[in-house]
Amino acid sequence: MKNLSIIDEFVLLGLSTDPDIQTMLFVLFLGTYLLTLMGNLMMILVIRADPHLHMSTYFFLGHSSFLDKCHSSVTIPKMLQNFLSQRKTISVWGCITQSFFFTFSGGTETCLLSAMAYNHYGAICHPLLYTVIMNGSLCIAMVSAAWVMGLLNALVNNLCTQNLQLCGPNIISPFSCELLSFFPLSCSDTMPNTILLTGSSAFLGLVTLPLILFFYSKIILAILSISSSKGQGKAFSTCSSHLTMVLLFYGNALFRYISPSSGSILGRVVSIQYGVITSLINPLIYSFNNQEVKAALQRMLRHQVCVSGFKQRWQYDACSNREPIYKGREICKLRACVVLHF
Repeated sequence: MKNLSIIDEFVLLGLSTDPDIQTMLFVLFLGTYLLTLMGNLMMILVIRADPHLHMSTYFFLGHSSFLDKCHSSVTIPKMLQNFLSQRKTISVWGCITQSFFFTFSGGTETCLLSAMAYNHYGAICHPLLYTVIMNGSLCIAMVSAAWVMGLLNALVNNLCTQNLQLCGPNIISPFSCELLSFFPLSCSDTMPNTILLTGSSAFLGLVTLPLILFFYSKIILAILSISSSKGQGKAFSTCSSHLTMVLLFYGNALFRYISPSSGSILGRVVSIQYGVITSLINPLIYSFNNQEVKAALQRMLRHQVCVSGFKQRWQYDACSNREPIYKGREICKLRACVVLHF
């Protein structure tokens, strides 16, 4: 990467230059980041802890939550640091690393959304064969393929930035490094890099998006063929959360790459929603719309209350010199508690 040595660091313009507004933005985005981490981590823990959620749908959702947590961690910590610092800079290698993981997470999310669409297609259109089709080996293979495709896409595009000679200016707008941010800063020919980025993005989009549209066309036809309105509502609620994620992700990504200039206010809003807000609302969408996830959360909370009450009773008996052994009705209550809340 010796060609990049002409510029040692980049200046991130950020969202505002007013110190008071920057303090407010720091508090706002810190709260958003903490909620994103807690929401996605809670989703992962619930899926891992509850046996009722050990199925292919939530296997994909767990990977999606982990990916959202990583995606938000790529840009927000550096943005929070710049809110409180006078010099809003990032090193060249830091910027390259950030753009790599940003591209990596975006490409993986694209492939993962198509895998989740196929999972919903199998559940609604072929319910009798669903457990046979979506077996553990296929789920692992699809998730592994999504991660590998995202990694290859990011690796190829970022390695090709070594051909760029960045000679200034060294200003990036608004708050994160993306591959598109390097091209206006180069005094060498960026056409090969632009073609490569456009081609790889188009390849991922033209492979995954038509598949998603095909699967959902079959899903809609299958839902319309259901005679009862209750059955239609249940089938639609199964894929409504994922469909919302698809619309948000592809809508923001499409606008972002069609309008590469991020200096406008609208461009900054789209960048914030694409890099920050989407990772926050994904676990909220699934926790509010999915009845099984809400039931799992309730079981987990009741289990914690049950175990906490049992420990308090055990400690009370031990401190009062009573033998902490439960017999008769006490052990029956404990068994009922365990059966009910597990």
